[in-house]
Amino acid sequence: MSERRRGLRHVERVMGTVFSFDIRDARTPALEAALGEAVAWLHHVDAVFSTYRPESAVSRLGRGEIGLDDCPAEVREVLGRCERAERVTGGWFSATAGATLDPSGLVKGWAVERAWQLLRAAGARDTCVNGGGDLRFGGESAPGRPWRIGIAHPLRPGDLCTVVTGRDLAVATSGSAERGPHILDPHTGAPASGPASVTVVGPDLSTTDAYATAAFAMGAGARAWLAGLDGYEGFAVTQDGRSWRTPGFPGPAFTFRPSAAATSW
Repeated sequence: MSERRRGLRHVERVMGTVFSFDIRDARTPALEAALGEAVAWLHHVDAVFSTYRPESAVSRLGRGEIGLDDCPAEVREVLGRCERAERVTGGWFSATAGATLDPSGLVKGWAVERAWQLLRAAGARDTCVNGGGDLRFGGESAPGRPWRIGIAHPLRPGDLCTVVTGRDLAVATSGSAERGPHILDPHTGAPASGPASVTVVGPDLSTTDAYATAAFAMGAGARAWLAGLDGYEGFAVTQDGRSWRTPGFPGPAFTFRPSAAATSW
């Protein structure tokens, strides 16, 4: 086996889900150190943002025990991103959808994006970071071969509903198949009655993840809204088993090419 193909792989349970790292570049001390840093980063994010930990900064902020200035800088960054997401989505994304502070709809994608960037800065080029089904890819899976991402069918366990291929992309899926009705309609506070799942593809996972959450909450209006975004594409499976896709997401296998017009924040 070549040095390039050995690479690095790691699985970590954190933030209530499973994260996996698949680094196809040749193993180096710098990449090994960056992988350790990326794993430590995820645990830091969990400690700061978990709404299940009463001692986390976000939990204490939500209860009014501390102010924003008392929180780590990451909290201000994430809440700023949440505010921008709320404006861009017309209120369909919100960090206070259930009348309590919960930026979870953005945090995981943001954390994965930062972990991927740590690896990138250390020299990783052909890398996938998977955070509970939200994925950030760079480079190729093998020389001359783009990454291929199978999207699980929300109504038929074990089946795929579509396949996405590409070299530098982020893929985020929101739905109720695995966790039940956990996404709320920000306008009513009730569980969103969206499709079975919505998958959004874009250039970075922070924004793509938030857009997937908003699109699920939108329900019927998600298709037209996603079609109007530059640099993002969407695919959904409806509750009755049918599917829809944005015009730039053609065919059963979709190849994503990043757009220079895509806006991330």
